[in-house]
Amino acid sequence: MVRWAPLLIPLALVSGCGYGFVGAADGLGEVRVVSIETPRNDSFQTGAEYVVAEALRGELLRRGGATLSEDPERADLVISGRVLRVESRPRSLSSVALALEFELALSLELEATPRDGPPLSLPFRQFTESDLYIASADVEAERKNREEVLGRVARVAATRFLDALSLALQQ
Repeated sequence: MVRWAPLLIPLALVSGCGYGFVGAADGLGEVRVVSIETPRNDSFQTGAEYVVAEALRGELLRRGGATLSEDPERADLVISGRVLRVESRPRSLSSVALALEFELALSLELEATPRDGPPLSLPFRQFTESDLYIASADVEAERKNREEVLGRVARVAATRFLDALSLALQQ
């Protein structure tokens, strides 16, 4: 028991101060079933809508507390929206290799609609996230780098959207 004391004392202190773990099971309040519609893709990036939908589903399942439904009619809450743009531009340049790295920016417009009501009022509906990826002389390697960054920024945007949704449902 004595060897566990250094771990248990800080945990006991933190738990008594009102701090809690992010992503608790009650993060979406009374919402138990969520349907996530694949967003409409208004960008020129083929398949971006599927990457965003998968990121939203993965983040919702990671947080727990709600289950996914393919049928919007059975869901307490329906998440929908669109991919506004996916843009890639050179970020750092070299006189020898031209672009050394690129920045990929993903812009989304998302909303959450309860079963019997208008869309929820969120602090913001548009989310833009960006990250860098390394340029490569190998076209296939650069494509893979770009796809990995698209997935990463989609997961960050999904996390931020569900954070905003959680706050809106708690009010």
